[in-house]
Amino acid sequence: MGKEVIGLGALNYDVLYAVERIAKGGEEVGILAVKKAPGGSAANTIVALARLGIDVGFVGIVGNDEEGELILEEFRKEGVETRLRKENGCTGAAIAFVDAKGERALYILPGVNDRLCMEHIDMEFIDHAKFLHMSSFVSKEQLDMQSELTSRVKAKLSFSPGMLCFNYKLEDLVELIERSEVIFLSIRELKSLLKGENYEKGAERLLNIGAKIVSVTLGERGCYVADTTGESHLIDAYPTDVVDTTGAGDAFAAGFLFGLLREKGIYESGRTGNLVASFCIREYGCRKGLPYKLSF
Repeated sequence: MGKEVIGLGALNYDVLYAVERIAKGGEEVGILAVKKAPGGSAANTIVALARLGIDVGFVGIVGNDEEGELILEEFRKEGVETRLRKENGCTGAAIAFVDAKGERALYILPGVNDRLCMEHIDMEFIDHAKFLHMSSFVSKEQLDMQSELTSRVKAKLSFSPGMLCFNYKLEDLVELIERSEVIFLSIRELKSLLKGENYEKGAERLLNIGAKIVSVTLGERGCYVADTTGESHLIDAYPTDVVDTTGAGDAFAAGFLFGLLREKGIYESGRTGNLVASFCIREYGCRKGLPYKLSF
């Protein structure tokens, strides 16, 4: 039996600073607290799914440093089966600054993530999964690798492009979009990728390219979901106290995939995505607030 979902994406060790406000150039701002934890977009989604009782795995690369060991240990603790390559060098890092409103600024060091290539990937492990959930890397070489991988893999593709929306043009991502069973974007990512399109028109364009389902998170407004049958819904967010929005999109993707795996439609899956995201944003960091188990 294969896994239900296998993740592939950059693996980072996150250092999160809670600050009075996000500093502008030349400003000096106080730090209120420092929190450190494993991260990476696809990895956060996979950990969230593991907590919900989904059988999951992860493919990626870490350095031979303490941060790499901490990432491995966290996966083991959460019950995620891994195929992780270890390389001489530093593990990827993400430094985040989060203010009192939950807004953030993020800085990324790719580290050894830039070295992951097709020969490092266990195709048999991925091919037996129901879904391959992918998120972005920094460099073009990894984007090319992901395009090649999706042309060969048998699993359905779930895609969270993230920063790719800001660094690349739509034509650079067409191969991945057209092979996606479901694509997850925030409204900022959608507008950057599609040059200011609103979420309805933007989702329609991505569906026309070939994606089967498009999900756009709208922050406090909830989410918009649409599919190729013409079904679409604007779904309200769950009211909650916002502490830190870091990882909210990754948590949403986990809830949505949980719904699909339990044969729910896009409306119920969107509601579940909103619910899991509402747990995430009540705590600092990408994973601390993630819930254990959901029942329909």
